[in-house]
Amino acid sequence: MGIYLSSPKTEKFSEDGENARVRYGLSSMQGWRATMEDAHAAIPDLDASTSFFGVYDGHGGKVVAKFCAKYLHQQVLKHEAYLHGDIGTSVQKAFFRIDEMMRGQRGWRELAALGDKLNKFTGMIEGLIWSPKNGDGNNHVDDWAFEEGPHSDFSGPTSGCTACVAIMRGNQLIVSNAGDSRCVISRKGQAYNLSRDHKPDLEVERERILKAGGFIHAGRVNGSLNLARAIGDMEFKQNKFLPAEKQIVTANPDINTVELCDDDNFIVLACDGIWDCMSSQQLVDFIHEQLKSESKLSAVCERVLDRCLAPSTAGGEGCDNMTMILVQFKKPFQSGASAVEELPASSETLPASDEATNETKPAECGSSS
Repeated sequence: MGIYLSSPKTEKFSEDGENARVRYGLSSMQGWRATMEDAHAAIPDLDASTSFFGVYDGHGGKVVAKFCAKYLHQQVLKHEAYLHGDIGTSVQKAFFRIDEMMRGQRGWRELAALGDKLNKFTGMIEGLIWSPKNGDGNNHVDDWAFEEGPHSDFSGPTSGCTACVAIMRGNQLIVSNAGDSRCVISRKGQAYNLSRDHKPDLEVERERILKAGGFIHAGRVNGSLNLARAIGDMEFKQNKFLPAEKQIVTANPDINTVELCDDDNFIVLACDGIWDCMSSQQLVDFIHEQLKSESKLSAVCERVLDRCLAPSTAGGEGCDNMTMILVQFKKPFQSGASAVEELPASSETLPASDEATNETKPAECGSSS
């Protein structure tokens, strides 16, 4: 639940950017929470043909979210699969790699540098929202070495974060998600979820948790964590007889690849502080309405944050940290791309859903609605 302030911090970190492929705007706000535990990455030029956007919602601390914002996009670039055009594999491996990097002396030292006190290396005061500058460290060799030292046996952080990442190359969009941050696309004004909220009560998550020796109490893993997948949270990843994807909590992301077309308006990535307050369709409708009078995308994001902010902490909803990235597509795409196969969010009623599967498969691009 977290500790609440007597009045919300409504100052926002906002940013806009663009290149030949996309325009984006983003905004983050601490709100009623005592600390800001969200982080994000908006890198329109990951390389000459690829854009990267990610939202990381921390829990139990902010360091894992900041670690992801600093390093995850770099790890996507460095994997061999990326060089061969297999972005899905490279981003999946990057999620697992982040967990590995946070172990041992080097991991402990990096996390400490991103931690709760004054950062002695940069002089930055903790509490600022971490957002890497475009191109930061994108071309470094992966020289993450094991270091000897007093924390060489450090098994990794007990805190963790969600990770919801969207990577765009040409008319291909690859969405990778672990946790309950969410990516939604607007196609002809209709909202479709491109990620699934990984809650412990989902059948596939429950099965893995129980097989790995965990339990679910009051909708929480081992009575503690209300997520079934996350980066970090190493206390739930200690079974030495199981691979990373079968641990009680896993960083293994769902990967969803979508062929974009002219019918696609924009995508939104946001943490659950926003989805707790608005359904996917409500948010898409609100954005479309705002875009009629506001061209600055970060300003649209700010209006969403203000709308979601609760007037008091009595209800719980609208009291969380909030981060949102809005990405508009600039270049026209080829018509006739494949249909979006939406992944259901566990927390809302989806439009035109199949009652048996709770999945929605919208019409293909270019077809009449």
